[in-house]
Amino acid sequence: MPEVLKAPLVVEFPFTRSLGQVQSAFLTGLRERVLLGVKARDGRTLVPPVEYDPVTAEEIRELVEVADTGTVTTWAWNPSPRRDQPLDTPFAWVLVRLDGADTALLHVLDAPGPDAVRTGMRVKVRWAPERSGAITDIACFVPYESESSDQPAPHSGEFVDPVTQIVAPARLDYIYSPGRAQTGYINALAEQRAVGERCPSCRKVYVPPRGACPTCGVATGERVEVGPAGTVTTYCIVNIKAKNLDIDVPYVYAHIALDGADLALHGRIGGIPYDQVRMGLRVEPVWSEGGRYPDHYRPTGEPDADYDTYKELI
Repeated sequence: MPEVLKAPLVVEFPFTRSLGQVQSAFLTGLRERVLLGVKARDGRTLVPPVEYDPVTAEEIRELVEVADTGTVTTWAWNPSPRRDQPLDTPFAWVLVRLDGADTALLHVLDAPGPDAVRTGMRVKVRWAPERSGAITDIACFVPYESESSDQPAPHSGEFVDPVTQIVAPARLDYIYSPGRAQTGYINALAEQRAVGERCPSCRKVYVPPRGACPTCGVATGERVEVGPAGTVTTYCIVNIKAKNLDIDVPYVYAHIALDGADLALHGRIGGIPYDQVRMGLRVEPVWSEGGRYPDHYRPTGEPDADYDTYKELI
């Protein structure tokens, strides 16, 4: 059996969110080295602040300032920091109840080792030298010998140039393996061939193959070469340029049913003005030099396919 492919894969996108009154004040306060919480209906001070009382679900807006010192309520040692974590040396994840607060804040503690960390230890905020209105404005906590005495003080939550939205990058790194069926499909593409697999029960040919028939639930193993030409079953016009994709907008991305296949695959349509692409258009793959998959599909010049020939593949 040929070796099954695997490769690192990264999925990432920036998530932009607007901030309400409470979160705006909290993050702006961090920029100004001010720690804010919110007073709940039962008198507790919640840090980080929330906009709705977790007990009654009532809206809460009474902001208070708490101290930059606190007590570790629990912790876990991290011996191997990962990319983009707050510190690049081993550290402890800690829940810290700041003086004046009744709930704990999750952050990191800069300590020489796990033997230097304990529940109940006193800590203090180390502020980042450059702050922008984000939780990372707290660079970390550090051990600090003091008694807990500060009480929360009322705060208006008003600042000059408040932070009103944040961009939170989301990223997932993992190793992806396409499995036996799609490994064969990818290897065939490198030879400029399209290969699917036929279900032994319903006889449908799936491209790309999935290793099993989604309708009958049985394994597929019979390989069938399809195409190379196919029919556009449906499409969309893309007007937003994707990051790291050197394609001018607008362009067309389509579902293409290759001849002999019972499942449409995705592909970009080129060689024709975007506003002339249509359902039923007959297309063929165009390979770039050394490419392992089609760069795009272009019109073959044949008459459009009759709707009845591809309507079940839309």
